[in-house]
Amino acid sequence: MEITTRLRDALAKHIRAKYGLELPIVLERPPKIELGEAASPVCFELAKRLKKAPRQIAQEIQNTLPAIPGIVRLEVAGAGYLNAYFDRGVFWDAAKDEATTAIPQGLKPEETVPADVGPKGPTPKISGGKDSQKWLSHKIIVEHTSINPNKAAHIGHVRNAVLGDTMARTLRHAGHNVQVQNYIDNTGVQVADVVIGFLHMEKRTPVTVKMLAIEPRFDYYCWDLYAKATQFFAEDKERAAKLRGETLKAIEEGRGEEAEVGQVVADAVVSCHLRTMARLGIFYELLARESEILHLHFWDLAFAKLKEAGAIQYVRYGKMAGCWIMPWKQENSGINTEGTEDAEDTEKNEEENTQDKIIVRSNGTVTYVGKDIAYQLWKFGLLGKDFHYAKWPNAPEGEEVWATTSGANDPKAPLFGAPAKMVYNVIDARQAYLQDVVAQGLRALGHAEASENSIHLSYEIVALTPRCAAEMGYELSPEEGKKPYVEVSGRRGFGVKADDLIDRLEAAAHAEVQQRHAEMSADEQKQTAHAIAVGALRFFLLKFTRNAIIAFDFSDALSFEGETGPYCQYAVVRIRGIRRKGAEAGATRIAVTPETAQKLLAAGAEGNGLWEVLLAAGSLDYAVDAAIGAREPAFVAKYAFQLAQAFNNFYHKHHILSETDEQKRAFLLGLTELVEAQLVRALSLMGIDAPEKM
Repeated sequence: MEITTRLRDALAKHIRAKYGLELPIVLERPPKIELGEAASPVCFELAKRLKKAPRQIAQEIQNTLPAIPGIVRLEVAGAGYLNAYFDRGVFWDAAKDEATTAIPQGLKPEETVPADVGPKGPTPKISGGKDSQKWLSHKIIVEHTSINPNKAAHIGHVRNAVLGDTMARTLRHAGHNVQVQNYIDNTGVQVADVVIGFLHMEKRTPVTVKMLAIEPRFDYYCWDLYAKATQFFAEDKERAAKLRGETLKAIEEGRGEEAEVGQVVADAVVSCHLRTMARLGIFYELLARESEILHLHFWDLAFAKLKEAGAIQYVRYGKMAGCWIMPWKQENSGINTEGTEDAEDTEKNEEENTQDKIIVRSNGTVTYVGKDIAYQLWKFGLLGKDFHYAKWPNAPEGEEVWATTSGANDPKAPLFGAPAKMVYNVIDARQAYLQDVVAQGLRALGHAEASENSIHLSYEIVALTPRCAAEMGYELSPEEGKKPYVEVSGRRGFGVKADDLIDRLEAAAHAEVQQRHAEMSADEQKQTAHAIAVGALRFFLLKFTRNAIIAFDFSDALSFEGETGPYCQYAVVRIRGIRRKGAEAGATRIAVTPETAQKLLAAGAEGNGLWEVLLAAGSLDYAVDAAIGAREPAFVAKYAFQLAQAFNNFYHKHHILSETDEQKRAFLLGLTELVEAQLVRALSLMGIDAPEKM
């Protein structure tokens, strides 16, 4: 919002001139309208630097800060807050101007206006007073999804992808140059387990695996095989250790049938994952494959750097004899270094748990965390090497996806190797220890800033309500049926596959659309059902904070009432219905001047009510700033719900089209359309479309 930008800039400039300090200006929304429209706690930070009382500093600033266009007055509140009161008429004009740059329906964030050309096409809108040049110079990498390519994606993976995609969209909206990457662990133990399943359990040849891999739901086949392989290994742990070790080494070295089948499995499953995520509007610019970290000698270089810096040590005695480890003071016996993704993977036996700090195993194979250190060094431009790149051959229809390759480099590839300023790694909370080890590796190599800017965007698991598990056909014990949620398990084959979940949501939404809108064509009904299903799922996964365990339930997610995606979508549909009725009635539109807006928004019950709706519509940037500052996309979901709620209350209080006062009717219509524009924009940041009818 332009007024908040002016306020930030004015405070920053004044503090720089008066106190000689550069400080970020944070603005918050006061809890009550009587306290103004924006509050800054900057004086509390100044108090630490200047050794003065924050209220004294606030009073100094209040008395000396030059007038700011759009700000009526500045007051000191509490122990030292600076509270700003907006000119309501000016805010009305500014909010309308901002709404004209809302994200057009159907466009992805990188395609938004204005059309200034950046390094990867049109740049996004620069909001919050940020310098537009930062978009060009400060790259942020968001790595998300990163599913082991050994089976179908499940609901937990969808939470990862939705969080990462929303964070990327939000950062782009704030003016940052964001690159989305998906790390493909195609040489890890999970792929090895499926390879063993094909070669040793099912006695297949590479040719028969290739034939099977072209089937559309090959990932489902691998889901079942992975569960069978887990049981196979449990029957003979010595056999499991031997087979895994041999298979992992062959895959890492790229030799034999194991490597051939491993590549077929991983590539085919990755293509399945890309199609699944495309159904949710989630796409990637680069697939960074683990195999290239090995074959292009990224790991060799990182290994040499780690040894030279003394960051890792060779173990000669004991259980870890022959391993290279990273010394670690904190023991964490609950997580291993294989980068696994399922709850039971954190419950390995004690012998495996002692391997938390292992970087290279005694047989010479590299753990997940070792390869991740090399990858993280590359992201920050600290490795001195770059990948080769090629287009992914099986990208979703209409999409261009690039992948790392050990083959020839395509000269038309975008500039992926440019160093990032900050990296967000979206990985579940159970992998916190591994992320700490990666960060420690960077620090040990002397890269403290890169370590600090390695952000672990963690999140908790997604479980199922007992009702949802029963609906999916799983048999629950009486004890499980009484629990608040039931955990999924990929190793046991227990869980909700992402495609099954989307199919169920679409089917339920389609039945509702058919009942309500029999006049729609079949294609319209299908598209509307898809939009509702995606909106329901994405919103449900975003409305909870990242540290909350989610118990998924179909009925709760698809509800048109309460804090749900369909509730927010329906607010947009309702607004479009008002506009259609107005057009059919031949309603004419007239301009609303700031003076008229000021009069209608004046203090008093009705004026304050209208002002609160306008203020909510104009507060998207607050939500975006909060989401980025706290690294919590739930703030965007909360904003969308509260705006939809504010509009619905407004709708029930005001007869918009039947209002007899022409100026007031024009204002009410304008406010309605402003809410629509901002709500559409907020939904778009979450990857949610609003259909025309519901």
